[in-house]
Amino acid sequence: MGETQNPLETFSLETLRRRQSIKWRAFGDDVLPLWVAEMDTPLAEPVVQALSRAVELGDAGYPSSGPYIEAFRSFAAQRWEWEPAAAQIRTVRDVMTGMVEALRLVGELWDTVIVSSPVYPPFFNYPVTAGRRVVEAPLGADGRLDFEMLDEAFNLRTAGGQAAYLLANPHNPTGAVHTREELEQLAQLAADYGVRVIADEIHAPLVYQDSTFTPYLTVDPRGYAVTSGSKGWNLAAFKAGLLIAGEEVSAELAELPPEAPIGASHIGVLAQTAAYAEATPWLDAVLQGLDANRRLLSELLAEHVPGVAYSVPEATYFGWLDFSEFGYDDAPNGGAETPIQGPAKHLVKEAKVALTGGHSFGTGGERHARLNFATSQAILTEAVQRIGAALK
Repeated sequence: MGETQNPLETFSLETLRRRQSIKWRAFGDDVLPLWVAEMDTPLAEPVVQALSRAVELGDAGYPSSGPYIEAFRSFAAQRWEWEPAAAQIRTVRDVMTGMVEALRLVGELWDTVIVSSPVYPPFFNYPVTAGRRVVEAPLGADGRLDFEMLDEAFNLRTAGGQAAYLLANPHNPTGAVHTREELEQLAQLAADYGVRVIADEIHAPLVYQDSTFTPYLTVDPRGYAVTSGSKGWNLAAFKAGLLIAGEEVSAELAELPPEAPIGASHIGVLAQTAAYAEATPWLDAVLQGLDANRRLLSELLAEHVPGVAYSVPEATYFGWLDFSEFGYDDAPNGGAETPIQGPAKHLVKEAKVALTGGHSFGTGGERHARLNFATSQAILTEAVQRIGAALK
């Protein structure tokens, strides 16, 4: 496959149905699965070569993280003009594991964790499992950070102890890209209240050309960031994340438990090193395809389901769809286990299209569903046509 070809148009639906991942196995063969965060692409050729070499050599041992860290530093410097020092970076098993490790570095059991909902469901689940309380400071009506809500939440929670804030940068599920001004305002507010910010930047490679990604640590030297190449290059199966400390707090990394930096898999490190170091052309081709798909989704909804509200995202491959006009009720908010409730429950049954139910993203997710448009235009078109037919 040439790197200029759209990777989203490589596989037929028949071929995709041969996959064994949960995206394709959770529902029947008559359902179009546009729910979990997985792209319908082949792997980038440099990643294929790295994995093939490992298999050929029986290279299935323990990870050596140095090349991975250097590949990320080089990519970040070229893409975002940001090059954190190697001493600020540690490997972790994956992004959410890294986020929990960061929470342990900045606070104690039963401290409060603040999130801006609707937000990625594990932002609720993982902190609770780690013994933290989660409190919502919902996004504004415009889908962006609400600083009055954040001020109130920071003030109330720090009055009774320490607090951390989990930032989705870019935001999942809305696809908003926080501006530098917004992030600077957040950093100042966090400093005023002594709140430590931990930014999930896993979707940073998937920012479209009409927006600019700002790494959070460029505005807050006391924060943390967690990331990996798993979303940008479709590598969720290859576990290897990065935990990055701000310049002023990198010494805190010495407090990581010894097992944390070796939690990444060797095969994951090899795959993600190849992605960051050699597969930027593939990423750019994917972004071109996703850019076309995010706009196609707008056109398809306007034609087939005009009652669904949708704002074209600035990043990610998610469409955050508002089905309020159709009057669906949802399960209670706050990280429910099943992703299929509300309009998504109706659509998987009646339209044979699987979306992720908005209830699991917390307050603001009611009567919403998240659609993954990282697929071919033929599949995306058929999915929206089915949704339209089911809602008539």
